[in-house]
Amino acid sequence: MIEAWPCCSRSLVSDTDTGMTTRFFGATMLVVLAMVTLLAAQDSNLIALGAKVERVATGFGFLEGPAADADGNLYFSDIVNERIHRWSPETGITVFRERTGQANGLRVDLDGTLLVCEMANRQVTAIDQEGRLTILADRYEGQRFNSPNDLWVDPRGGIYFSDPRYGPTDDQEIKGNHVYYLSPDRETLLRVTDDLIQPNGIVGTPDGSRVYIADQGAGRLWAYRPEADGALRDKRLFVSQGADGMTMDERGNLYLTGQDITIFDPTGRQIGSIAVPEPPANLAFGGPDGTTLFITARRSLYRVEMLVTGQ
Repeated sequence: MIEAWPCCSRSLVSDTDTGMTTRFFGATMLVVLAMVTLLAAQDSNLIALGAKVERVATGFGFLEGPAADADGNLYFSDIVNERIHRWSPETGITVFRERTGQANGLRVDLDGTLLVCEMANRQVTAIDQEGRLTILADRYEGQRFNSPNDLWVDPRGGIYFSDPRYGPTDDQEIKGNHVYYLSPDRETLLRVTDDLIQPNGIVGTPDGSRVYIADQGAGRLWAYRPEADGALRDKRLFVSQGADGMTMDERGNLYLTGQDITIFDPTGRQIGSIAVPEPPANLAFGGPDGTTLFITARRSLYRVEMLVTGQ
């Protein structure tokens, strides 16, 4: 494990970096040599040799929901300041949308539409390339959702999303915290779990044969087999660890956020971890080659170069 925290005096956020200096606080550049523990030698080819955890920008409220499009551009949400930001190699960080209803989880749909979990508005929405917003779901059996949190799109275009409740419950209409599935034609909404305490992070395999759901309240990560209609069957414990956010690489390894980032292979064996200067909330692969792991961590956005791409 390498623990080094070299600093330099270059301004972290500038007009060149983002085109919107006034949006963020200036900060001293912090580059952290990747504190990587690879628990098995054969898995040491996950992270690029000499990789560093770099802070891309800071001064946000609370970052969440990183999601990359087909070109590797990254979208991420600032819950507190109700903004969705967009990062690209050419323009840096810009504001994609404001007044987002405390947008949390994001995901790019198969057609390039940005899918959004709006916690405060208690709905799941879609934003097209022209910026037009469509409400996809805001109720289950006539009752308003708790606060949609995270989501994943299956290979057919169906959407799984978690709906926990954080904070006051005086206006909560749905009893319990659940996961739902919205069909590819957006006509059918199923409740697919009813026994989780606080479902949060959610991801699935590229072929759609497995769906993983983190129960943050129970400290467990569950694996399911989805059926043709989106229903989940054959629930089994994958690892005894919950997660706020998670992602999967091309090899089927799962990356879970907690106090740091923990990496598990497809069998549930821990094969590595990555430490981040701030507690990570969520993460996603992106960048031009798809090998940059972006990490949203409280007030900052970080990245580290990998030798694998996302799923």
